[in-house]
Amino acid sequence: MTSLSTELLLKLEREDSESLGRQLQVQLRDAIRRGSLRAGVRLPSTRALASELGISRPIVLDAYDQLAAEGYLHTRQGARPVVADVAAPAPTSLQDHSDEAPPVHHDLRPALPDLTMFPRRAWLKALRRAIHEMPASAFGYDGRDGTGDLRRVLADYLGRVRGVIADADRIVVTSGFAEARALACSVLKSVGVQRLGAEDPSYSAWQAIDQAGLQRVPVPVDAEGLAVDRLDALGAKAVFVTPAHQFPTGVVLAKERRRGLIDWLHRNNAFAFEDDYDAEYRYDQSPVGALQGLAPERVLYAGTVSKTLAPGLRLGWLIVPHDLVAMVKAEQRRWNQGSPRIDQNALAVFIETGEYDRHLRAMRRIYRARRDVLMRAIEEFLPEAEPRGIAAGLHVTLYLPGTVDEAQVCSAMARRGVAIDGLAKYRLVAGGPPALLLGYGCASESSLKAAIRILADVIA
Repeated sequence: MTSLSTELLLKLEREDSESLGRQLQVQLRDAIRRGSLRAGVRLPSTRALASELGISRPIVLDAYDQLAAEGYLHTRQGARPVVADVAAPAPTSLQDHSDEAPPVHHDLRPALPDLTMFPRRAWLKALRRAIHEMPASAFGYDGRDGTGDLRRVLADYLGRVRGVIADADRIVVTSGFAEARALACSVLKSVGVQRLGAEDPSYSAWQAIDQAGLQRVPVPVDAEGLAVDRLDALGAKAVFVTPAHQFPTGVVLAKERRRGLIDWLHRNNAFAFEDDYDAEYRYDQSPVGALQGLAPERVLYAGTVSKTLAPGLRLGWLIVPHDLVAMVKAEQRRWNQGSPRIDQNALAVFIETGEYDRHLRAMRRIYRARRDVLMRAIEEFLPEAEPRGIAAGLHVTLYLPGTVDEAQVCSAMARRGVAIDGLAKYRLVAGGPPALLLGYGCASESSLKAAIRILADVIA
C-alpha cells in the first residue's frame, strides 16, 4: 500500500486478473466518487505516480486520460491533473435511490452539438453591433414573424449555400425547429391534408402530427432514402422528409427518387415538409441542394441553428409557398409574439460578417476528426458491426449482428455510463435489424474510443 502526497492510498495487485491500468482507474474513480479525493486536489504527475507505484508511465497516462474523458479529472498540457467536482453528495434521507439513472461518462446521443464550442466572443461582437444599429422602433412588438434584417440575410445565405429559392417575405422566423414543425402541421391540416407520410424510421415528430389532427402514415426508408413509389398507394397529401441526410439512417435521397418525389408533389397538388437539419456537415463532398429549390411552391422548408450554434438560441426558420405565407403568419401570431428580435438581428450580423461560415468551417474539421476516430474504433473493436450512411452530420448509424438484442445493449451501456440510442426508438413500425445511433457531436475523441471499447465488451 503506497501513500501519495495527496493522502490517497492505492494498492495494485500484480497477480490480479485485472490489468494494473484498470485497477488504477477503478481505485482513483472510486476515491473521487466517495469524496476522499476532493474537488480541486492536484494529483501527482504521471512520472511521479509511476515511480511511486513502480509501474510504467504510459499506464498512468492512460488512466488519467480515461478519467479525464469521463469527467473525473481536468487535464492540461504540462500541468498536473486536477480532481473535478463530481463527488456524490451525502445522503439526506434513508430513501431508496436505486432507481436513479446512473451518471453519464460518455454521451453518444445523436444530434447533439458540442456546446463548449459556441463562439462566445464572435457572438457577443455581433450582439453588440446589432443593438447599436437597431432603431428604437425595433425593440417593440413589430416583426413578429421575423425581423427584416434576418429574413433578408437568410434569403441570401440559404440561396447561396442550399440552393433555396425564396425572398424575405416567404420566410417566417420561429422559436427553433419545433415551432416550425408544429406550424407546418397546423397549416397543412387547414388546407385539407388528412394523411401525412412520415419517414420510417424518422425523428420523433409524431406528437406534432397527432396534435394537429393529422393521420401519420409510415413510409419505409432504405439505402436510397424515402420509398417514393409507396406514396400513391398510401393516400397521403403531404410528406415529411430529410433528403440531404436522412435521420436516423444517415442516407441521402437518391436523385431518381428526388425527381420521383417532385413529380408526385405536382401530380397530386401535395406538399413536402423538408427538414434540412444538418446539411452544413458533409465531410466527403459538398452536400446536395435543398429539395425546396426544385419545387418552391410545393415544399415547406425548415432550418435551425440548433445543430450549428446552440439549441439555446431558439432560432429557426420556415420558408413556405406563396399561397401559404399569410396563413402561416396568422397561425404563428395566434401562438406567440415571435422570437427575440435582438438575437435575430445578432444572427443576421453573425451571418453577414462571415462569422457563421468561419464557425462552420472550424466545426466541420472538429466533427470530421471525431467521426474518423469513431470509425477507426469501430473497425478495431467491432469488426462484426456495420456502420451505414454517408460521412455527414453528428452521428453514425451502426448495425449490429442479428443475434444481438438492441434494447439489452442500450440498458447495459447506460449502466456502464454511456448514453446511447437504439434505432428502435425512431421506428413507427416495430421490427428491423438491431442498430445503434452513435453521436460524436459532444464527445471527445478519447471518450469515443473508450465508449466503443465498452460497447465491444457489452456485446461480447
